[in-house]
Amino acid sequence: MSTKLEKARTQNESLPSGKGKIIGIVVSEWNKPITDKLLKGAMEKLLEAGVKEDDMYVEYVPGSIELTFGAKIMIEETLAHAVIVLGCVIKGETPHFDYVCDSVTQGVTTMNMDYDIPIIFGVLTTNNLEQAEARAGGTHGNKGEDCAIAALKMIALHEKCKKL
Repeated sequence: MSTKLEKARTQNESLPSGKGKIIGIVVSEWNKPITDKLLKGAMEKLLEAGVKEDDMYVEYVPGSIELTFGAKIMIEETLAHAVIVLGCVIKGETPHFDYVCDSVTQGVTTMNMDYDIPIIFGVLTTNNLEQAEARAGGTHGNKGEDCAIAALKMIALHEKCKKL
């Protein structure tokens, strides 16, 4: 329900311009059918906002744990204005799910404090494949699109505050 309420609240908001922006996107290969849909959604939204495809740097990493190191490299080795991490962790029978989710969440949070560009958390943490599919272009929209919007909004905020 919260996704539907948020979509209704934000659907008429204007999208900040992506013209001249460079966006890094780090994508987990684990659950690739889902993460590829997230990537597609993010790229389409960024293109819609004026980001050139040549200004989107996409790199794959093996799994969600590796997203933070991939993002670190992207930040340190490119001129990205923002980095989006995209992954999908589906709960299994062991506590591995909890460790992976905690690790990547803490990693992205720490990097947001340590670096001077926004790192956008786009990791689905679902109980099953159906929930993941619903959030990767299904009934709950595409979280990749939401991450692209968040990246553009955070870039705009960063630029605005630098001028104050």
